Amino acid sequence: MKNVDDLIESAAELAERGLSKGEIADELNVSRETASWLVERSGANRVESTPEPATARPADIHVDWSAIGRDSARLTHVGRAMADLLSKQGEEVDLTIGIEKAGAPIATTVARELDTDLGTYAPAKHQWDEGDIAEKGGGFSQNFATIRDRECYVVDDTITSGTTLTETVEAVRAQGGTPVACCVLVDKQGVEEIDDVPVYSLVNVVQVARESDSE
Repeated sequence: MKNVDDLIESAAELAERGLSKGEIADELNVSRETASWLVERSGANRVESTPEPATARPADIHVDWSAIGRDSARLTHVGRAMADLLSKQGEEVDLTIGIEKAGAPIATTVARELDTDLGTYAPAKHQWDEGDIAEKGGGFSQNFATIRDRECYVVDDTITSGTTLTETVEAVRAQGGTPVACCVLVDKQGVEEIDDVPVYSLVNVVQVARESDSE
């Protein structure tokens, strides 16, 4: 995707497929506010007589890492680099948690490289469409390794606001586990830690713009 129009078109296609706005945000690597704006701009699921929304464009950065994700060799190399960032964080870690959807395949490579078990977590935002996301709930997949009071790494593709990573860290602790470190492919916020858990990223994105530029 090269421009905002491409994003709007993709958001429309995803909305027509029945994905929630939270899932659309995850698929496009944007914030929930941006996903809502894109869907509104696309006109998906809107009655024809409804006027064009006047919502201001949110300040956000779209990250397209599909050139990595669509090639298993490239994904493996990136996973190895992320594993290297985590390798010196904790000596008793035997579990890597991948945040669904995109974080799971990256976590698979990280887990293989670091010789840990693999778990996955589906965040609450996948159920979010409108309203308070706090009313929703995420969960760990029973098809993968369980927490069982273990030390673990948490892996995702992108930090947009930090909400999903924070939710996952809290969920790990609620299960009795100890999150030792987090690692992402791209960090759009410059996050150094989440609830006292260090965060590492291969790429940090810094937005340099006047406030009026986002209008």
